[in-house]
Amino acid sequence: MIKDKVMRLIASFLAAILGGIVFQLLHLPIPWLLGSMTFVLIGSRLFKIEFYWPRYIREAGLIIVGYEMGLSFTKETLIEVGNKLPSMLFTTVLIILFSSGAAWIISKFTKVDYPSVLLGSIPGGLSQMIVMAEEEKGIDLTIVTFLQVARLMMIIFIVPVLVVGPFFGGEKSAVVEASSPLWSDLSSKVLLFFILSIGFAFLGKRIHMPTPFLLGPIIVTASLNISGVNGPLLPHGLLDLSQLFIGGYIGLMMKPEKLENKTKMITLALISSFSLILCALGLSVGLMTYYHFSIPTSFLALAPGGMEQMALMAHEIRADLSIVTAYQLFRIFFILFIVPPVLKWLFKTQMNKKLRIKQKATE
Repeated sequence: MIKDKVMRLIASFLAAILGGIVFQLLHLPIPWLLGSMTFVLIGSRLFKIEFYWPRYIREAGLIIVGYEMGLSFTKETLIEVGNKLPSMLFTTVLIILFSSGAAWIISKFTKVDYPSVLLGSIPGGLSQMIVMAEEEKGIDLTIVTFLQVARLMMIIFIVPVLVVGPFFGGEKSAVVEASSPLWSDLSSKVLLFFILSIGFAFLGKRIHMPTPFLLGPIIVTASLNISGVNGPLLPHGLLDLSQLFIGGYIGLMMKPEKLENKTKMITLALISSFSLILCALGLSVGLMTYYHFSIPTSFLALAPGGMEQMALMAHEIRADLSIVTAYQLFRIFFILFIVPPVLKWLFKTQMNKKLRIKQKATE
């Protein structure tokens, strides 16, 4: 069994590495994320060997990304973010309302129950929404997973094209960096950040923090950075490796063969995702105008994708990583702590309504 898993993992890694190389040769944005995801997705369906990508590899990638995101926070950034909380709330609520409307339309056209489509449409993080779906009775987990993964994949492919394309005019903003390269100071500081990032990741998991392997390193690294203890910079190759770790996992998440009414569902999911991207793009223009952010920073701050993917893109084009992280973090926390009680009330109301209809029909 162990030997079989090792062979499957090696095959998966070879596909992911090949994808990263091909996408890099084609000069595509974030090649090690997009390439690994694409080739693992295709390879897992073309070859007889069953691909294998354990969760802990993705979690290692998230720790690396979380550390990099935490380095972007300074005292000045923290004050600036505090002043922007109203805009974070406003844009988050608008994106959720837009997602809810799109879910209602998809539900009407596909005849799929609204709660399942709604959980699949809200951009609250792939793993978080799937966990939420598992906790609710009567939710179609396949629908939720498909819609979340379809939106994430579409955003991962479309957003990089937009941010490096002519619409954004190649504009780049400064990114806050720590004071020293990683290997120039092989002292206790490197060991300190290494141990704390991993430790806080597992602590976050223990206390049921959302996306603990991303948020744990962000919190501890940002706290140290704000207090004046600057962490060492990561070599570019390590960031590429984190993209591969995350991309391979996402590539195996998509299970189109389990989906019923594929053509209609895929079409509506793509239309919904594209509309959500346009909504975020429109809001980002207002954000840019009001706060004078660069266009890439504004758009990535509001783009309805996974926080780790948006952070990787922000790092790639040198957008303001701290602003992107702050807006994405706020939306995730809002969705995870405010939305669930509202959804529970909505689902309970809908279920009671169906029961009343059935009772009237039997009378």
